[in-house]
Amino acid sequence: MDGRTTSRSLVTDTSLFGTNPTIAAATASPLGRPMSIAARLRHYTNRLVRALHPSRIPPPLHSAARPASQPHRRRGRAMATAAADTDAEVQADFFPMVRQYRSGRVERFMNMAPLPASADPATGVVSKDVVVDPATGVWARLFLPPGTPPGKKLPVVVYYHGGAYVVGSAADPFTHNYLNALAAEAGVLAVAPEYRLAPEHPLPAAYDDSWEALKWVTSHAAGGGGGAEPWLAEHGDLSRLFLAGASAGGTIAHVVAARAGGLGVRARGLLVVHPYFSGAADIGDEGAAGKERKARADAFWRFLYPGSPGLDDPLSNPFSEAAGGSAARVAADRVLVCVAEKDDLRDRGVWYYESLKASGYPGEVELLESRGEGHVFYCINPRCDKAREMQERVLSFLRK
Repeated sequence: MDGRTTSRSLVTDTSLFGTNPTIAAATASPLGRPMSIAARLRHYTNRLVRALHPSRIPPPLHSAARPASQPHRRRGRAMATAAADTDAEVQADFFPMVRQYRSGRVERFMNMAPLPASADPATGVVSKDVVVDPATGVWARLFLPPGTPPGKKLPVVVYYHGGAYVVGSAADPFTHNYLNALAAEAGVLAVAPEYRLAPEHPLPAAYDDSWEALKWVTSHAAGGGGGAEPWLAEHGDLSRLFLAGASAGGTIAHVVAARAGGLGVRARGLLVVHPYFSGAADIGDEGAAGKERKARADAFWRFLYPGSPGLDDPLSNPFSEAAGGSAARVAADRVLVCVAEKDDLRDRGVWYYESLKASGYPGEVELLESRGEGHVFYCINPRCDKAREMQERVLSFLRK
């Protein structure tokens, strides 16, 4: 669709399921055989979360300038050579997530092939893509439970996908399949906004797009007019609104929830799953990583958000002095924080839970820790016991 094309038009995406030789080598089994799709999904997630963790973010590589080309009789050839040089010269390298070249070209290593909106044969859920803002190309994927009768009102879950702000999509298999299952089991109308990605669209673009998507959703509270989205107008019960997100999307969900009160919007609940928060001060095992690795985490954040003051930016650390106590203003009645024991982002998730409870936020804050599991395991292996346990907790949260 046009929105998707616009938001990705300057990007060279390398699909997880494609034939890129770098990724093929990185995801081959020890015996040299290709991994199964499930194994590649696990590999994708492990590589991503380890790259996100302050102790494991690789240093950005800034290539030295190439020697000046020798004078050439043909100016056209010299210009072509110069253009080729800038397209090959690495400006910033955060493998295995993203690499940017001096020409502006961006190479992504962890994007998964998108799935089309469709009627899901496993759940019966029907999905469709809708343009939210033609000016920016922002769109959203909506998920309607099977057998929804005309006029029936449903809770609305606005769910923000993860991907460290540089990969991921409302149409990627993680998000699409999870929301098919959630819509079917919870009986909710799910909305997954597609926000623009860094570095082509530096932060706070992802937050701005996510905020605009929420405003678009809540504009249907009165049923909407002639330009309203039909599913939201007919089936959306905005008095039963939930905000949710995973990984970087969990961070976005928090920030959006903290701003929602100013819009006069209040959610029934906020679901923050395996969130990607940070901060200048070390917590948990971050101190063991040393100052150099903390600096690399800061470098990645500044790559995402060049105008940011660093890891204590309120978009990264909602409890920093710069945040001004905004966390206490989360416009949701309840908050459920989910962490996974083997997730390198686990300590930051627990820190968020404890800090929110101590912030003056008046609502109920719950914590669910999945023992023995890693980052977004519930998307990778949704049929495992811990995934079912987490799903039951989420369903209970949505039904209160």
